[in-house]
Amino acid sequence: MTPAEMRELFAFNAWANHRVLGAAEALTVEQFTKPLGSSFSSVRDTLAHVCGVEWLWLERLQGRSPNALPEVKQFSDAASIRAIWTDTEKHWLEYVSRLDQSELDEQVDYKTLSFGPSRDPRWQIMQHVVNHGTYHRGQVATMLRQLGAKGVATDLIAFYRERKTAAKA
Repeated sequence: MTPAEMRELFAFNAWANHRVLGAAEALTVEQFTKPLGSSFSSVRDTLAHVCGVEWLWLERLQGRSPNALPEVKQFSDAASIRAIWTDTEKHWLEYVSRLDQSELDEQVDYKTLSFGPSRDPRWQIMQHVVNHGTYHRGQVATMLRQLGAKGVATDLIAFYRERKTAAKA
């Protein structure tokens, strides 16, 4: 994986997060927090998990290993998650903009929340962050439909198509 490819993946990740947050912001607070029986109970809990995990991995890549994810209950609506996520996204995009190949290939030591110390190549961790978000955004798309809200496309090919259309304009 090259630095340019990694920057592209994180541009996609930011794009997809914005789309799913936009769809979630159309929900009422009751819909946003309604238990729906997915991996994480509600749209709020799922989005808070993705946001928290993105923050956690960025911390780990910078040599810090937090002991917990942010508390889900602090988020009353999608706008409150967006406020935190926007800051995390800004730091991720700055981070990936500076990476070179040797840094991507470097082994990163960190402490997991449940399984103790671990070590992985930076590029694998970063691919995991994007893949993890993709997985849970798909769950949110299903929850939105269950709530009677409009679904949202966050597929990688939709990102590429949108960028191609924007470049032609």
